[in-house]
Amino acid sequence: MPKSPPNPVSLSAFEEKSSPPTAAGLLRILGPAGPAWAKLAQHVDRTYGPVVEQWNFAGAKFGWSLRLRKADRVILYLIPQAGQFLVGIVLGGKAVAAAQGAGLPAPVLAAIAAAPRYAEGTGLRLPITGERDLSAVETLTALKMSRS
Repeated sequence: MPKSPPNPVSLSAFEEKSSPPTAAGLLRILGPAGPAWAKLAQHVDRTYGPVVEQWNFAGAKFGWSLRLRKADRVILYLIPQAGQFLVGIVLGGKAVAAAQGAGLPAPVLAAIAAAPRYAEGTGLRLPITGERDLSAVETLTALKMSRS
């Protein structure tokens, strides 16, 4: 009988349920993407706050992620990875339509077009390696928050 394949690697660099990320561990994993993580969290809090930062373990497949919430609404999901992080965002239909005319880079528009559609909206994840990647995320966040 063939062996079962090993469990898939977690989406997050922090995959142990019993070990939530620490500030030092997060900075170590993010490396050069650390300043972009901090800048994005500060931007969201300043622009849409007060924002609550909530670490969440979503299972072995996904690991730990940081939710940036305003009241009961998740604005963004930040998923730490080695040397980068993913920003998860769920966009409603109006925000998806508005994204087409928002001057976003072609790869971001392609990611939106390819993203799965759920009852709560279109969910996509964008990789962030540095501060230069934040402009598109800030634009998408503005579209999401203004077209609820």
